Amino acid sequence: MNNITVSHTTVSNWCTKFAPLFNSLSLELMPMMNFNPDEWHADETVVKISGVKHYIWFIVDSETRFVLNFHLSPYRDSAQAFTIFDSVKDIGNVSSIVSDRYSAYKVPAKTIFGSDINHIRVESFKDDISNNLIESFHHQFKAWYKTKQGFKSFESANNLISMFVFFFNFVRPHSSLNGLTPAQVAGLSLTEKQKKKYFLIA
Repeated sequence: MNNITVSHTTVSNWCTKFAPLFNSLSLELMPMMNFNPDEWHADETVVKISGVKHYIWFIVDSETRFVLNFHLSPYRDSAQAFTIFDSVKDIGNVSSIVSDRYSAYKVPAKTIFGSDINHIRVESFKDDISNNLIESFHHQFKAWYKTKQGFKSFESANNLISMFVFFFNFVRPHSSLNGLTPAQVAGLSLTEKQKKKYFLIA
């Protein structure tokens, strides 16, 4: 467009700068959606920040494919599972939590969601019960992350991942959702004026 070339570094700097704004927009939009949670999928994956291994903990709604939240940490333990579960506990009364068999999820799931929660611990996310949902998400995330070749700082990593999640939830149509975004499947319906307000005009 107009022969303007924008470097990856410039785009990265924009994302880092505007991530707090889009976080605020996401928080405003969440109450406009109707989550009737039946099953949520939780998993963690590895990224590197300045060459040091870190973990991103994700939780995804099975019906809408909406990424409810993420948590970035240098640690892979129960405290991090507590953090990610606690951050989404008020979204809805979920019936089931699906995770792998990593023990860090067990106590946090029961503590945060109650003893009646059906915690499904699968041997592999390729098992039928997972419907490959979290694996599909990780595939898309890792394809994006690969282009970054790691992150330079914790703050920039957190901001860039936040922008990826906003784009995934609110902007990009998903073929598995019949061309809708996860937010639209969750019931988000905006007027043209509202779309401009939330920067959702393509």
